[in-house]
Formats: sequence, structure tokens, C-alpha cells
Amino acid sequence: MSRGPTIGDRLGWSTASWDVACRRSTSSMRLPGPRQPRHFFNIAPDDRRMPLSIPSVKPIPRLPPDQRVRQGGWLFLGTLFVFFISGLLLFAVYAWSRRNDPQTAVPLPPAFYISTACLILVSGLVHAAVRTVRRSKRYATAILLGISAVAATIFMWIQYVAMADMLDGPALQAGTGKGVAGMVAVLAFLHALHVAGGVIALAIVAVRAMTGKYDHERYWPVEFSAHYWHFLDVVWLFMLATFMMTTGGFG
Repeated sequence: MSRGPTIGDRLGWSTASWDVACRRSTSSMRLPGPRQPRHFFNIAPDDRRMPLSIPSVKPIPRLPPDQRVRQGGWLFLGTLFVFFISGLLLFAVYAWSRRNDPQTAVPLPPAFYISTACLILVSGLVHAAVRTVRRSKRYATAILLGISAVAATIFMWIQYVAMADMLDGPALQAGTGKGVAGMVAVLAFLHALHVAGGVIALAIVAVRAMTGKYDHERYWPVEFSAHYWHFLDVVWLFMLATFMMTTGGFG
């Protein structure tokens, strides 16, 4: 079987010239190496260096959102507890240092009895709201929270009348009794300010409960409102007991 004409024969090349041309073209060819992976950095494909390694960063563990909210609520109550306890201790030290002075026997206003009963009523109503929201009774929850806000407003009005009666009395006219009476009024006023903040929170939670924002699974704002008012109850009872021991009491 005869061999056909090659490319060299067609171009008029001799056999020797064709062999030289084939050897030159073969030696100039570059065989492809293993494919190098591309990286985030501008590394050329022909670069044979080791690829840069990025150290792995372990994710920081975080609490779920609902647990973070609960933790923040308890930290807030703990901060308020330290604040009120510090104020009561300072008042107790001041009043105890003047225990032998008859002018420090400042009489407490009887309206504190009524305000204390009103505050306990608010705490009970909010606690009942927690029980109703666990049963997904949104209208009953909203009504209880609304009544609680009204009762808390009455508490603030009674406290205002009681403090005005104390400050207008003979204790602030002369003598060392005006220092004790002034500190009683200041502590009661600070407590009333936190009650005012609780009234605003109760109104907001009541509106959200009416619109169906809470149910038997999501009711932490209602539960935190109950914790907050229980806390205000305990603080006020401690304050009232301290006032009775360091002043003239209700006599």
C-alpha cells in the first residue's frame, strides 16, 4: 500500500528539512502540568508555591433570643435591687445615728397604709394576668392589665398626697427632723418614679395583649411585668419597715 504525499511534499520540502521542522516544533511544545486551584489572593496559575491557609475562626456561642431577653430582664431587676438597697442602707445609717434626738421621730402619713394595699392589689392583678395569658385568653389578660394600670395610677396619687402631707408638717420647720423626713420623701418619690415606669409598661403590654401578640407560648412581657411589680412590692415593704423603725411610725 503506497503512502500518500506528506505536508512537506506538498510544500516542496525535502525529507531532511521536514524532520528538522518536526523536531523543533516538538521541543518547543509545553506539556500542561497539573491544574492549580485558584485562591482568593491574586496568585498566578503558574506559581508553584504552597497555597495560603486561612485560620479557621470558631463561632462564638450565643444564647437564643428569648433567653437573652430573659437574662436582660433579670439583670435589670438585679440592678434596681442594688440601687434601692443602697439607698435604704444609707437612710438607715443616717437615721440610726440620730436615734436619741426626739425631733427625728417624724410621724408617717396614714395614707401609706392605703397605698400599700393598692400596690399589693396591682401585683395580684398582674399575677392573675399571667395565668390567663397562659390559657391564651387575650381579652381577660388585657382587662386585668388595664385594671392594674389604673390601680397603679391611684397608688401614685395617694403617694403624692402622703408626701405632700409629710413635707407640709412640722418636721421640716426646724430641728434635725427635717433631714429624716426629707430622706423619707426622697426614697418614696424614687419608688413612685419606678411605679410610673411600670404603669407605662402595663399600658403597652395591655394593648399588645388585646391585639393578640401573646399566647400560651409567647408571654414573656406579661410574665416580666408580674416580676417587676412583685419586685416593687418587696422594695416598698422593706422601705415601709425601715421607715417605721427609724421614725415615729404611724403613732
